[in-house]
Amino acid sequence: MRSSFTVKSFNFLFFALLSMFIPFLPLYFSDQGLNETQIGTIIGIGGFITLIAQPLWGMISDRMRTIRKVLLFLVICSTATGYLLYSSNSYALIMLFVMLTYFFLMPVDPLIESLNFRVAESEGISYGSLRTFGALGYAVMSLAAGFLMTEYGSRSLGYTFAALGVISLIVTFLMPDAPVSGKPVTIQSLKNFLSNKETLLFLVLVFISSIPARMNDTYLGLYIKDLGGKPDLLGLAWFLAAGSEILVFSLSFWWLRKNKELAIIAFAGAFYFIRFFISAWIKDPNWLAYIQLLQLFTFPVFYTAAIQYLYSIVPVEWRATGQTVLALLFFGVSGIIASFAGGALYQAFGGHVMYLSISVMSLIGALFGVLLYRMYGRKKAGEAS
Repeated sequence: MRSSFTVKSFNFLFFALLSMFIPFLPLYFSDQGLNETQIGTIIGIGGFITLIAQPLWGMISDRMRTIRKVLLFLVICSTATGYLLYSSNSYALIMLFVMLTYFFLMPVDPLIESLNFRVAESEGISYGSLRTFGALGYAVMSLAAGFLMTEYGSRSLGYTFAALGVISLIVTFLMPDAPVSGKPVTIQSLKNFLSNKETLLFLVLVFISSIPARMNDTYLGLYIKDLGGKPDLLGLAWFLAAGSEILVFSLSFWWLRKNKELAIIAFAGAFYFIRFFISAWIKDPNWLAYIQLLQLFTFPVFYTAAIQYLYSIVPVEWRATGQTVLALLFFGVSGIIASFAGGALYQAFGGHVMYLSISVMSLIGALFGVLLYRMYGRKKAGEAS
């Protein structure tokens, strides 16, 4: 009971920290006078750092057979760099602390997701019952960060980031470690996993579907600003998006069906298409914030189903690394492409064309998900019955 409580608390705190970093960083850079291409370049470089950091810390966790100890180190470092990021006046120092925050903060995500899944399995509870608190933390702090940035400037985010980081550190000390597999970690088992055709096609699906999602995450704040909105409206947008996830995660035990994951992923891809296509035509920034409620049918549905599907095909001893590969595609590789391509597209043609482009890509992802379900999902469902 105590273990699930501390894991829920850490989910709340970590995703609260994440909400002050991902959505507001482009807006922060825009306030510093950078254009869309420059912002995309900086965030793209951060994506390259994530690309290195996430598998590095995931493999360290698997090799050491511990998640909690790795989290302790990462929380200490990211708390310091996050505070310094929003407290520095020098452009060079800001760039340095942005990159360090990417290196220490972003690897926490796949590790905590792996911890969520393992604790849920060991205690006989649903993954969503733990991840719900992450969505709650993201929602609450998005709203708070938007207000703080509007009223007091970005420096206030530094103090808030540091305070939440210290509390996160205390909770991490009290948190249980993940139950470990009795199987030894071998490079051959990882090679077998990554060379499997089903695995590779699934990872391609994640890659195709995540680029549009990452472009929206990166440039939503700039689109709202261009339409006349302020940082507090961006906070409201992410509050509605993350808040809508709470219901989905909390009820995942009810809607998430084994061997139906690929069909569910295709369903989420279809709603990504609807969400981004509508966003392309909106002229009122308030309505752009309200449309984020469609997050209800997109990210939490997609990511929860993807994690369950991944865990059904990855060797048990490589679960943390497998989770890292998933996060690497969803937040790392796709984030790099989304940042560079999205920045160039946005600056050349504006938010309207960018959102039309990512709606088309989301539709392609949805159709590919249907194809994979016909290839693998229906067969597994038939075998299970």
